[in-house]
Amino acid sequence: MTYGLFNAQERGTLFIGPGEKVYAGMIVGQNGKPEDVEINVCKTKHLTNTRASGSDEALRLTPPKILSLEQALEFIDTDELLEITPESLRIRKKILDPTLRKRASFKK
Repeated sequence: MTYGLFNAQERGTLFIGPGEKVYAGMIVGQNGKPEDVEINVCKTKHLTNTRASGSDEALRLTPPKILSLEQALEFIDTDELLEITPESLRIRKKILDPTLRKRASFKK
């Protein structure tokens, strides 16, 4: 969703654009912090019956950073995997569930 991506682009560089399918554990961008940030890019704007003039401005997204195969391989960390399909390259976490991922980090 454009609304969720608009809020996410303020935190860093996006690797996906609007309309792309995402799933839990998929890496959608890069931030400046060393730790991972969980973010919901599927968030939609709440609809209300009242509208103020000028409040529904068009959301402008910066173009996503498209990684080549070599760039994606350099980007991944030890806890991440690279999915290669004929249509796309996707970076994801080895453990998709965020709670299981947090438990595994505490065990180390």
